[in-house]
Amino acid sequence: MSGKISIWLLITVLLITAPPADAQPAGKIFRIGYLDSSTASGSAVLVEAFRQELSKLGWIEGKNIAIEHRYSEQKPERLPELAAELVRLKVDLIVASSPPSALAAKKATTTVPIVMSGGDPVGLGLVASLARPGGNLTGFSSLAPELSTKRLEVLKDAVPKLDRVGLLWWLGARIPQESQLKELRPAALALKLKVEEIETQADARSLESAFKTAKQKQVNGIMTTASRSFFAERKRIVELATNYRLPAIYFQKEFVDEGGLMSYGTDYEDLYRRSAHYVDKILKGTKPGDLPIQQTTKFEFVINLKAAKQIGITIPVRVLERANKVIK
Repeated sequence: MSGKISIWLLITVLLITAPPADAQPAGKIFRIGYLDSSTASGSAVLVEAFRQELSKLGWIEGKNIAIEHRYSEQKPERLPELAAELVRLKVDLIVASSPPSALAAKKATTTVPIVMSGGDPVGLGLVASLARPGGNLTGFSSLAPELSTKRLEVLKDAVPKLDRVGLLWWLGARIPQESQLKELRPAALALKLKVEEIETQADARSLESAFKTAKQKQVNGIMTTASRSFFAERKRIVELATNYRLPAIYFQKEFVDEGGLMSYGTDYEDLYRRSAHYVDKILKGTKPGDLPIQQTTKFEFVINLKAAKQIGITIPVRVLERANKVIK
């Protein structure tokens, strides 16, 4: 009888002391690879949102995680080697910040889990479907093609006399941006707008040349495709739009934070925080292929009246009423 009691006591102790199924393994430091097609300084605000959310979930750098950052510095041709380097380091997971990063990571490994933060994973052929991605990649879709057409509509509403738009697209990543271009062309026709597509690199000299070209083509509004490289150069782009007195709409609120006129698009800080939750699940044992790719659900429309005054335009009241935030 005493033997049976001892066995039950042992089982009880084991059940009490056993860690929960989703607990972080004691003493292990997981290595997270962060692959970015832009620059460290340009991505800092988003990386910080990601880190803060990881911290809330109990993942602390130096304690139970280490993050290996790799930036291609606006040179997409470097991404394959940087992705391969992360695989050689035997990281437990790769966070891909952009479509070019995700494409490079996917080619580098079929086993290391990849969390994609934005882009069009189905359109790029990275997964077969959003609901059942399978394989080693999951993450979030930023609805870039659909939101590009919406930005064009908003720009037309905000600048009623608009008839010719300069569209900057990054020469370094044609394939990921092609879906945006395909959506924009018919949308422009429907809005009776002429879109001048201007190829450019994401550096100061190339951007200056692109704006000169836009002015020569007599555009009276400007847009860029949604690109991490343009995001990294947002301060310069905003300065050029102001100098050339061109009404512009951007794909992230951070452009407006730098003095830009308007932004409409995904709240990428929210997207990066949500990415941290997927990282948390995968590090605790969930297979990436079992996590559906989620579409962005939080959008922001921000208008800067100071910038409007600076370039001499008046935003119609009906447009101001639709904004989530108006900077006066």
